[in-house]
Amino acid sequence: MQVSKVAPASTNPTHAWLKTIEVSFVPGPMSSMLEELVDGILDRFRDLGHKVVEKPTDSTKVLFTTAPFGEPIPWRQSLFFTARHKFGLKHSPDLYTIIQITPEDFNKWITKFRNALAKNPPDEKEFQLEGLSPAAPRVLIDQGARGGPVLSMSRMLQAQSKSIRVLLVVGDEHPERVYHFDLVGAYPVSLNTDPTAFYSDIALRIVTTESTKEVTDHQIVEPIVEREIWQSLSTPEAMHRAGQELGERGFFTDMVRIEDLVQVPAVNEGVARQYSEGCFATWDPRIEALVATVTGSARPVHKGKLTDDDLALITAVRPDGAGAVVRHVEGKRNDPPSSEAVEMMDMDSLLPRITHETVGGVKSEVPVIRSKLHGHRGVKAFNPDLVEYVPLDPPYYHYLVSCATEAQARGIKAAFSRSETFHNPEDPRQIAFTVLPGHGVVMAEKWKAGKVPFQTIWEAMDSGDLEIDSHVPQGEMSYVSAPDGRLALKESSKI
Repeated sequence: MQVSKVAPASTNPTHAWLKTIEVSFVPGPMSSMLEELVDGILDRFRDLGHKVVEKPTDSTKVLFTTAPFGEPIPWRQSLFFTARHKFGLKHSPDLYTIIQITPEDFNKWITKFRNALAKNPPDEKEFQLEGLSPAAPRVLIDQGARGGPVLSMSRMLQAQSKSIRVLLVVGDEHPERVYHFDLVGAYPVSLNTDPTAFYSDIALRIVTTESTKEVTDHQIVEPIVEREIWQSLSTPEAMHRAGQELGERGFFTDMVRIEDLVQVPAVNEGVARQYSEGCFATWDPRIEALVATVTGSARPVHKGKLTDDDLALITAVRPDGAGAVVRHVEGKRNDPPSSEAVEMMDMDSLLPRITHETVGGVKSEVPVIRSKLHGHRGVKAFNPDLVEYVPLDPPYYHYLVSCATEAQARGIKAAFSRSETFHNPEDPRQIAFTVLPGHGVVMAEKWKAGKVPFQTIWEAMDSGDLEIDSHVPQGEMSYVSAPDGRLALKESSKI
């Protein structure tokens, strides 16, 4: 793939690293509105310099299809499972399933989920829907509590259509808007106020997703950390406590497992059976490494009840950026670190190191950031005297990137590199954070005498200096002055 040199017809800022891709469309059930939408999307891809082929090839990156709303598709008929074999491909293209709904029916479903979620406790029978597994009601309730009724609808459609990526088009005779659903729980919307801008927005969101890659090819290096040294460290126990403290404050969302949503024999290559509810890490001066939570894609990890087997050591980022550099610990399970390992390590690279006095009066040079926390949450408000907000570069608020990707790591690194408090030791603010639209929050704390790792963060949550919210913004956002002296979240639009 080549970097696209075609200027997109969009007034919104776009990422500089977008690539030219090949796409194809294999129709399912069609209607006049779906024909209009598909033609508009494919024409826009062509206009933007991308390649549209009639039949998928080994170069096809994206495969579009359609599916009916509310009707389960047998997995043997789903292109998510069958495209590779059906078209004789070496790999499975990323499938985007387009589903149609009228505005009236959309409002009915949103109202249905909103009313069901409002009950205390919700009745699981109201979430027992056709084509979903017996465990799905619990998932839809948990996801609705996290992201509202639209996220419950998203999970329903993903399970019924057997597709991770869904484009839900709302309209009667013509498309009015399109919601973009993914595994992590994003649901930004493209509005049809102008056809060219509308189809450009849809295409550019997809191209953005497809132009980056995961950075989870971690490298294991010697020497192994001896068991005796590991047991002498205070950091592992601090991580155990931090997980418990943050869990008690409801920071971590429940893990989503595909098998809890829908019963299928297996998932495609490159798609985890589950995704984690967040990760965190803190620096250990003695072994000069980040002690971080392990990836939840390999096995369930209960962040509130961590064990040593749930921790990993990150010492650097690979020179090629494809993953992190990891050290193993003698006698430990040594699963890979969180999929966000690269972002947690690389965000230090443009920030200063400081001299810190550790236990026993020993001084050592450490990163200015002590601890880092990543979760699928938002920040509703904060005290600007104690907490700093560091915005991402403008394109990230228009064209969202997903977790564990080089694009996300790059955006977080750039945002924190502009932090005033991490560049100025005299700055009284102890915490800085940024929000990843459609995804969650990344926050970091300074070293502070008398505090254990993450204590500054959880105490700010308790005091209201940092108010965490289940709602994650899906696009443009800012923080404005509130009557109580804090800065409060303001979104250009909220679904």
